[in-house]
Amino acid sequence: MQRYSRLAIFLHWAIAALLAFQIAVGWALEDLGARGFALFQWHKSIGISILLLTFARIAIRYWKPRPAPVERGWQGALAKAVHAGLYLFMLGAPLTGWALVSTAKVKVPTLIFGIVPLPHLPLPMSAHDLAEGGHALIAWIGIALFVLHVAGALRHHVLMGDGLLWRMMPARSPLLLAALPALIAAGFVLGRAVLPAPAAKAVAAPVLPAAAEEEEEMPANAAEPAANAVNAAAPAEAGNAAVAEEPVGPPPAWTVQPGGTIGFSVGNSGETISGRFSKWRAKIVMDPDHPDSADIRVEIDLASASVGDSYKDGMLAGDEFFGVAAHPKAVFTARGAEKTGTNGYRASGTLNLKGVSKPQSIRFTLSGTGKARKVSGSATIARASFGVGNGESSAGLDPKVSVSFGFSAQAE
Repeated sequence: MQRYSRLAIFLHWAIAALLAFQIAVGWALEDLGARGFALFQWHKSIGISILLLTFARIAIRYWKPRPAPVERGWQGALAKAVHAGLYLFMLGAPLTGWALVSTAKVKVPTLIFGIVPLPHLPLPMSAHDLAEGGHALIAWIGIALFVLHVAGALRHHVLMGDGLLWRMMPARSPLLLAALPALIAAGFVLGRAVLPAPAAKAVAAPVLPAAAEEEEEMPANAAEPAANAVNAAAPAEAGNAAVAEEPVGPPPAWTVQPGGTIGFSVGNSGETISGRFSKWRAKIVMDPDHPDSADIRVEIDLASASVGDSYKDGMLAGDEFFGVAAHPKAVFTARGAEKTGTNGYRASGTLNLKGVSKPQSIRFTLSGTGKARKVSGSATIARASFGVGNGESSAGLDPKVSVSFGFSAQAE
């Protein structure tokens, strides 16, 4: 039986194994958040590799003679259609993935296997949804074609006994007949094996221990939310009394209750990118009637920052933004606060972010009475002062980051 050329055989099995890896990884990437950033880079690198190998496979298909079709009629037409669909899949999946990355709000640089930079395609950002939907649709169609292709090959080789698979083997060897198809299964298994372990669920906003700790770095965006959270956590209800009263006893300590949020948003070339920090904790001491008694400290886990997109979350953790590896936490501290209205307060303190300490103030309001208060507030952070967004992909970001927060606090 006539065989394909050795180069065509190599490309056939190499592409098949890489596609199996891509399918295994692609199913899980959307749920990984920042933990999947390295895998996204591999996913993109392998996708471009498949694109280049497919171009080579097409060139060889017309350069080297191919075995004659083994079927005619509708079966032969179906086989040709599946083959054509697979080529479209191998071209379309990488191209739509490339378009997806190129039209994202935050431009994530791509280095093929960490070495060769991949430029972004000159596409409008309005094409992002189309690229994203197309990439997902092509992937599922490709999986269906992949299954049909394997089923057709097994039908011929096993059920019909015509030895079709020998055409795609470099030699008539039972060992190769088992080993080469096993590469596909190995690619899939490897794709599942490299996925990070599930992240442990974090408890929202636990209270810091009373012992004072050395301040650590905090991202601009994170810092502000933290600051807000801190002051906000300090429950206070504006008093209407005209004459200030002396505090009776030490100011109460407040425990931030689970379910609070610290969010941030920043303009980006006319659009807005919004996100939040899922892990933070605060230590707050304050008498709402005597805000000058406030002693606030908030720590934010910068690795918990998310804007709902794994590509962008990975960028946030990098040196261009929060630099999580060197500065895992952002810290806001403030001593004393002041009333700005019936239920409004302002706390001025220090934000420590990415190794830089700068003055930072936050505004917040309190509602409720007694030992249970609700806090909401906001702040604005100059990100450049902390070196947040210091690269090419940050060129379209606004210089100011808006922070908002809301949570409940209980007096001890």
